[in-house]
Amino acid sequence: DQVEILISNSDGAAPFAPAVFRRSDNIVRPAPPTARKTGTLKVPLIRLAFARSGDKGDNANIGVIARQPEFLPHIWAALDEATLANLFGHFLKGDIQRYYLPGCNAMNIVLTRVLGGGGASSLRNDAQGKGYAQVLLSHSLLIPETLLDQK
Repeated sequence: DQVEILISNSDGAAPFAPAVFRRSDNIVRPAPPTARKTGTLKVPLIRLAFARSGDKGDNANIGVIARQPEFLPHIWAALDEATLANLFGHFLKGDIQRYYLPGCNAMNIVLTRVLGGGGASSLRNDAQGKGYAQVLLSHSLLIPETLLDQK
């Protein structure tokens, strides 16, 4: 048998419909943005984005939010797996996954097996990857010369 759940507020009561969870193999990820090729200028990522990092066990997570929507395609193109492996390769023992976050002008980067065990298990001075965003923000990337002139 099923139990009906009602949500009540000052406007009355309405039936509650529980969320339907989809299996991960059914999820269709949106296509990431693409950057146009033009004359380029080298700038540190911090001029184009905000970032924050942290840990989940032995994995590090870096969220990158573009300061302007038009910056994201260039950030996405510049922060490919090879570039990230070069930046974090001295610690990286696992894979790199990048996720495009549509509607947020953002991307998420997950570095697996990069924290030496993570938390209390690691002997590293940044066992929780809190400084990884700062490492990434200091990295320079190429953008169209005209991109910064638009704003």
